[in-house]
Amino acid sequence: MGKAKKTRKFAQMKRVISHKDTRIKSVGETAKKKIEAKREAETKPRHIDQAVSSLFFQYNTQLGPPYHVLVDTNFINFSIKNKLDIVRSMMDCLLAKCTPCITDCVMGELEKLGSRYKVALKLAKDPRFERIPCSCTGCYADDCLTNMVKNWRCFIVATCDTELRRRIRKVPGVPCMYISNHRYTVERMPEAFGAPR
Repeated sequence: MGKAKKTRKFAQMKRVISHKDTRIKSVGETAKKKIEAKREAETKPRHIDQAVSSLFFQYNTQLGPPYHVLVDTNFINFSIKNKLDIVRSMMDCLLAKCTPCITDCVMGELEKLGSRYKVALKLAKDPRFERIPCSCTGCYADDCLTNMVKNWRCFIVATCDTELRRRIRKVPGVPCMYISNHRYTVERMPEAFGAPR
């Protein structure tokens, strides 16, 4: 019997351990750290926000007939342009007593706008308007209104700003008032019989 002929293998490389191999010390340590972090995350209690007690599904039980309406700067300006009396138009829309409320941030924004919006500022200082102090310091008025609404869900937000309305829609149980066809309209509020459909 003769010898089997062996073919010579060309371009054969020396076998080297992969840089991702767990036998390498640094790779093994990082893999262990990942496993430990995963175990900690599983054993750690999750934080779940407490559900708001005033909500019955999407229906807000805190909203009652003496309605408190948080007013934004552009809502006052558009009301003046459309020649609407704010308090009377709100009562016509909601068919109930309404108290327009203004936060400190909204008042500050009206003061910053200058002499062009002097009528709006004078209207905001009306004694029928309730002034609500806010804890935020020099904050953007839209952020202030969304924080107020998230903390206390007893308000209706009156604004003509589409971006703010989009943010308010994400907060469940908070209706939004705006101007359309020279009258006030409320969305997401079943009791608003005066609002046009």
